[in-house]
Amino acid sequence: MTAAYPLHLIPLLPLIGAAFALLFGKRAGKDAVTVVCLGSVLGAALIAFRGVWLLHHDLPPGGTLTDTFFEAPWILAGDLNLAAGLMMDHLNAILAMVVTGIGFLIHVYSTSYMEHDEGYTRFFAYLNLFMGSMLILVLGDSLLVTFVGWEGVGLCSYLLIGFWFDKDANALAGRKAFVVNRVGDFGMLLAIFLLFSVTGTLKYSNLGGFTEALHTPLWFGMPAAYFIGLLVLVGATGKSAQIPLYVWLPDAMAGPTPVSALIHAATMVTAGVYVVARLHMVFEVAPVTLAAVAAIGASTALFAATIGIAQRDMKKVLAYSTISQLGFMFAAVGSHLHATSNYQGGIFHLVTHAFFKAGLFLGAGSVMHALGGEGDITRMGGLKKYIPHTRWTFLICCLAIAGFPGIGGFWSKDAILGGAHAALWPLGAVTQSLIDQKMSLPFPNALEAFFALHLGTILYVALLAAAGCTAFYMFRLYFLVFEGEFRGTDEQLAHIHESPPAMTGVLWILALGSIVVGFLGMPDAFGEGVDKFGEWLSPVLIAQAREENLRQWLISAGIASAVGLSGIGLAYLLYGHGFSQTVRNFVAGAPRLYKTVLHKYYIDEIYDFLIVRPIRWTALILWKAVDSFLIDLVLVNGVGFLVGGVGKLVKYLQNGDVQRYVIGIIAGTAIILWGATTFTARDAKQFDARANGREVVVTALGAGSAGKRLQYQVDWHDGKLSGPQQATLFRHVYDSAGDKKVTLTVIDPRWESTSVETKKVTVK
Repeated sequence: MTAAYPLHLIPLLPLIGAAFALLFGKRAGKDAVTVVCLGSVLGAALIAFRGVWLLHHDLPPGGTLTDTFFEAPWILAGDLNLAAGLMMDHLNAILAMVVTGIGFLIHVYSTSYMEHDEGYTRFFAYLNLFMGSMLILVLGDSLLVTFVGWEGVGLCSYLLIGFWFDKDANALAGRKAFVVNRVGDFGMLLAIFLLFSVTGTLKYSNLGGFTEALHTPLWFGMPAAYFIGLLVLVGATGKSAQIPLYVWLPDAMAGPTPVSALIHAATMVTAGVYVVARLHMVFEVAPVTLAAVAAIGASTALFAATIGIAQRDMKKVLAYSTISQLGFMFAAVGSHLHATSNYQGGIFHLVTHAFFKAGLFLGAGSVMHALGGEGDITRMGGLKKYIPHTRWTFLICCLAIAGFPGIGGFWSKDAILGGAHAALWPLGAVTQSLIDQKMSLPFPNALEAFFALHLGTILYVALLAAAGCTAFYMFRLYFLVFEGEFRGTDEQLAHIHESPPAMTGVLWILALGSIVVGFLGMPDAFGEGVDKFGEWLSPVLIAQAREENLRQWLISAGIASAVGLSGIGLAYLLYGHGFSQTVRNFVAGAPRLYKTVLHKYYIDEIYDFLIVRPIRWTALILWKAVDSFLIDLVLVNGVGFLVGGVGKLVKYLQNGDVQRYVIGIIAGTAIILWGATTFTARDAKQFDARANGREVVVTALGAGSAGKRLQYQVDWHDGKLSGPQQATLFRHVYDSAGDKKVTLTVIDPRWESTSVETKKVTVK
């Protein structure tokens, strides 16, 4: 069942706020910008929450709210006929609440954090523009409308990362984010084109009826859904910072801290996870694509977690933490089992992560605010005495992300780990047939069977290790910042102060939300109906088909908790009172390993050597050789120089002397006549000579329309001549075999000129 609802107001209100701030912000002043921008986001949040209320109370399960921008088609081109529509169901309702709710809190925080910045009005304009774009992405009723918001958040990311554009590092970070995301967006565009060519629609509500078309083999015997899913995954890895397109996110920390909290923790980077879940009907047709999603997610989770262990910049630690946690979400939505996947676990972690990661980033901003912009954790320590609100909220969020029992991330990470451990992917028809017949499997089929049956266990181990690393590096961060003795300067110590209530109040809301939101997704092992989050999502995303009793859950949760607590304990031993001697000895004993991890395994340098530099050299060559030399110098300037030179030469002939003009006309006429008498017959002397036994056939090729008056004569060199005649075909039979000469003479009766051609031919 569907019901009309003014969904367009949800993205429209922030966009109006952005327009006001950009057009009238400086004239209206900060207070007016604050009221309009915050009020528009709050209005969008209230409308979104009202929509969720209607979904829950007024519509049956599976109901949808819909809205259309225009009655006329939005895009009409050939078979493509799309309306610009929005919808809200049980999936994107969650995203809409996260974006508007947490987005509003970050706006409130920013009023204090950016209070003295000269670009205050521009900053809020960009924030509201991002909010509008993200809400279009989330609420779009078709993949094409989603892509409009997808590109919009990419633009806003560029603007906000490079907000302080007078600093080269910030401008370069914004450019890097924009370029890397374009790589992923190219894959997403190809997926859109291919999906439409196969199904004829891009509306999410219609795709479920095109399962047969998605099963149709496209290339290499693989179904169309296989290629569509992989292309969507390329786009998702760009937007959600997964291997290999994750490199933009750590540099994106160059923007203001509220940007990191809003775009790179709670909203934009989760777009890839949302789109994979949204297109679940496509991925489930080709489950191997879900295996690719899960493998990339788990690899990213572990890889980024190891990098976070050695980082010194507070926001860089959180950046790699974000990449790692997004990997958990990807691993969840890709954990396939019996025709569905653990989408609920992935979306649940998306929500819990939004709370605690936004709290962590804003907490980092509060710390940097207290230290005058200092972000190096090696120059901090002992701050719990000076900024207690920031310390306690940061600790709660650290416990949540570390999976401390009973807090936020504990429930969502446990759901992901359980789903990964239970995951199974179906075998291909050939492999399944060989197994049924109990025949030995060739290597490719054996490899397929191994991963189909054991990939879940591999994912579980990798994610468990990543969870342990997460607990370790997050509490390494906490201990180095808040415990021990202060390692900064005396000047910094004298100016340390707690953040204003507008900032600390938001931190407490997010910290408490990190605790409470986890209880919405308690597993059914505690009793039927306790998993409110899964129950809410079930009309759109069916839960992973696994059964788990309380005993099994306690074992799984106990293992995960033990790993997390071990990470916390190890962090306390090594960093509880600053850098321990063990850490110093390790760094001194393994300097290469330490530097490798500190420099992020030199991935940026490898990309620069293999990709960036070759592209720059290619661009330089194209610029110098093709653009500057071939186009500018040769084609443009060269042609101009040639015409100018010819003009300078010709001007000496145009001197007004009639006698010279007459001589020129006579000379030109003579040249024309000479050409006509010489080249017409010469062009016509070409002929073909073919032998068939002792018979030779000669065909004159002629000289086009001008050759109609020509006559042809053939000398067979055996005492016989054929012609002259206007016909171009000649036949002759030799008396004996051997190599013979054939000569064609072309006669032009008008000018009495001739042209001769001779060829050899072998007769048998």
